Amino acid sequence: QVQLVESGGGLVQAGGSLRLSCAASGRIFSMNSMGWYRQAPGKQRELVASITSGGTTTYADSVKGRFTISRDNAKNTVYLQMNSLKSEDTAVYYCKYEATDYYYRNLNSWGQGTQVTVSS
Repeated sequence: QVQLVESGGGLVQAGGSLRLSCAASGRIFSMNSMGWYRQAPGKQRELVASITSGGTTTYADSVKGRFTISRDNAKNTVYLQMNSLKSEDTAVYYCKYEATDYYYRNLNSWGQGTQVTVSS
């Protein structure tokens, strides 16, 4: 099982920046994907950005050009640099780890979430 610890959330004014970090520990498969999801009050959880261990990235249209996801495979850590923040970015941000084990079973782990609040 993989444990995820997130950090970096907080309160920021519109137009500002924040950087989220998510450190993974435990039984980590070298080929994996890590990503950030968010959930605003009354809304479904949605993908913000993801990155594979090979460096392939995916972004939600709403954050393209403003957010950048990156990772340090040696540290099993993924980062989300958020710039030009808007009030609609306010949500709880969750880190997710995905991999397939030797028996082709899908493995998923979620972090506890970190609050990002953007004031207008």
